[in-house]
Order: sequence, then structure tokens, then C-alpha cells
Amino acid sequence: MTRPIHALKTAPGSIRIIGGRWRGTKLAVPDSPGLRPSGDRVRETLFNWLMPKLAGARVLDLFAGTGVLGLEAVSRGAAHAVLVERDAALVRNLRVAVNRLSAQAAVEVVQADALAWLHAQPTGAYDLAFVDPPFAGDLWATALAALSPRLADDAWLYVESPAGVEPALPPEFALHREGRTREVRFALYRRAAATLRPQTTGGPE
Repeated sequence: MTRPIHALKTAPGSIRIIGGRWRGTKLAVPDSPGLRPSGDRVRETLFNWLMPKLAGARVLDLFAGTGVLGLEAVSRGAAHAVLVERDAALVRNLRVAVNRLSAQAAVEVVQADALAWLHAQPTGAYDLAFVDPPFAGDLWATALAALSPRLADDAWLYVESPAGVEPALPPEFALHREGRTREVRFALYRRAAATLRPQTTGGPE
């Protein structure tokens, strides 16, 4: 059963980068409807999966929110990240964080509607994308269809959704690994050339 969306809202406060050169840096979590940053244990699992693939990667953090996924990727060795967010207050928050980290050369913050912005992007521009939209918007299918041409032939794709929801992926993507907590399903995909058998990771109880 899918949990009610309102149960997934995160209170304002902070969240920290958990690895790499910015390890321990706190990022503000404003009180914004639908904002639900990925928790520490989910991100720790995800970035353990991704660690061999991050060096030099071109990263896209769609529906960036706090920007913690994109910033964590750069902290751990990705070459560049684009953080796309529509909400003006969240964009200001992102720019403050990027300035505080002196990360302007490696991190670009874009204020835009994610779907409209995607359609203007070049083919094959990103090696890794994070798709964690506001759960109430049911944006996975539209976003993933628009995103697919913008990813490299061997790209990795992370998708987060409510625990009872498994978004349909474009057919060229194969599940690599997945995990669940009581509230979310988190899954890493690669284009269908990937040959590893999908594995499941249990989340925190």
C-alpha cells in the first residue's frame, strides 16, 4: 500500500553531505510543500552503489530541492552537476549553498520548470541523473521520457518514489539495484547494456 503523501513531508531543518570533500557540510531544508530530501541512510546506500562510477561524471539533479544528491555526487568526485529547481526560494537556498562551498565552477543552479528545461537540452549530455520529484505530482513517466535522450549511452539513472510505487522506466533502462524503506523505494538503473543481475537492499526499519 502506498503511504499518504502528507506523511512524507520533512520538517525544516538541515541535512548533511555524508561523504567526499564536503563531508559533514550541512544544507538547509526550508519549509516547502513537497520538499522531501533523501535521508542519510538511503544516500549512503546509493553512493556506495555509485562510487566506482562517479569520477569525472556529468550529473543532473532534476527537481533538485535541497540539491543534496547533486552536491553529494560532486563532493565524491563527479566533474560537474546541474541542479534544476523551479521554486524561487529553493533556488536561492541552492545558490547560497554553492557559494558557501566555493563550488561555482563545478555546480550550476538553474531556475526552471524541469520538464520544459529538459526539452531544450542536448542529446547525451549527462552520465548520471537523479529523479526524485515531489511525490504528489506523479511526474515520473513524463520526466523519464523527456530525460532519456539527454543521457549518455552508458548512463546511470536514480529514481526515488513512494514505497508502493514502481515508476515505469523507458525500455532501454535495466534495473541495477534497488532498496526500500518504510516510506520510499529507491532504485538505480542503467541503459539495457548493463549485464549485472538486479539486487535488492533492505532499508532501515
